[in-house]
Amino acid sequence: MYQKYIKRIVDLLISLIALVLLSWLFLIIILLVRFTSKGPLFFCQKRIGLHKCEFSMIKFRTMRVHTPSDIPTHLLLNPEQYITPFGKFLRWSSLDELPQLINIIKGNMAIVGPRPALWNQYDLIEERDTYHANNLRPGLTGWAQVNGRDELTISEKARLDGEYTKNISFLFDIKCIIKTIGYIFRHDGIREGSSM
Repeated sequence: MYQKYIKRIVDLLISLIALVLLSWLFLIIILLVRFTSKGPLFFCQKRIGLHKCEFSMIKFRTMRVHTPSDIPTHLLLNPEQYITPFGKFLRWSSLDELPQLINIIKGNMAIVGPRPALWNQYDLIEERDTYHANNLRPGLTGWAQVNGRDELTISEKARLDGEYTKNISFLFDIKCIIKTIGYIFRHDGIREGSSM
């Protein structure tokens, strides 16, 4: 009942309210992105959504325009060369993710769910199939996100996504959101650049 009907309604209402209440912050970020680096305001990237359908995920642009677009930042050998000065702050604060409220309103995403895989992360997509995690809308945050994020292996991420899929509930979503707030302030599990 919650997953099929209530979750989508709650996601839609919270996202609409957040978009209105945070419109002043959106405006400030838009101006700072515009005047601190060349390029578009937003960065759109092809991601995998509900039932493995592709969609375009929106973020505030934090990278320079010549950055490889289909490689996760933590796999870049020297990500610092690509991140803009203001982009560094946006990533550090996770404010670059705010435009995904639009993805939630459009129905591409949920507030809580497995983080959307890049279209070419075939190993993660395949592992999630094992746990039926591709049958959920991807989330702005998720259970794997608050239990290791970039430090997790593909199999660990998929297992945690499966744990969420199996135990999805309103209280579980609240738990994920509360843990996300803690992660944002502590900056746990964030890794910029490949150690290879």
